[in-house]
Amino acid sequence: MSQVQDDRRYTRTHEWVKPLADGRLEIGITDHAQHALGDLVFVEVPEAGRTLAAGEACAVVESVKAASDVYSPIGGNVLEGNPLLAATPELINQDCYGGGWILRLQPTASTDLGTLLDPAAYTALLAAEGD
Repeated sequence: MSQVQDDRRYTRTHEWVKPLADGRLEIGITDHAQHALGDLVFVEVPEAGRTLAAGEACAVVESVKAASDVYSPIGGNVLEGNPLLAATPELINQDCYGGGWILRLQPTASTDLGTLLDPAAYTALLAAEGD
């Protein structure tokens, strides 16, 4: 069974959102997603300053199996992409909920994390998908 962290929200497309103390949001892909992709060999993170809409493709993760888009769970402005992923994309496989974050975002004023799945709902989604 994939790991699910209690301090974040999730999407049905297997992204996570972690609120930071200063109001920014950290975003990455879940343990389930990184297991499904396999060993990552390339990650394209978004450029700082880019404005994203909720559900917009914002990054690409590529493994030996396939390439997959990462979708922004929340609308806002990209503050930074994780610079470590260019040289070490495997950080996502090693620590998807920590050092393997993909981007940090300043959410729009109307952002409501309550529209995303809480840990219990995400765990139920994984169970329904057979994980």
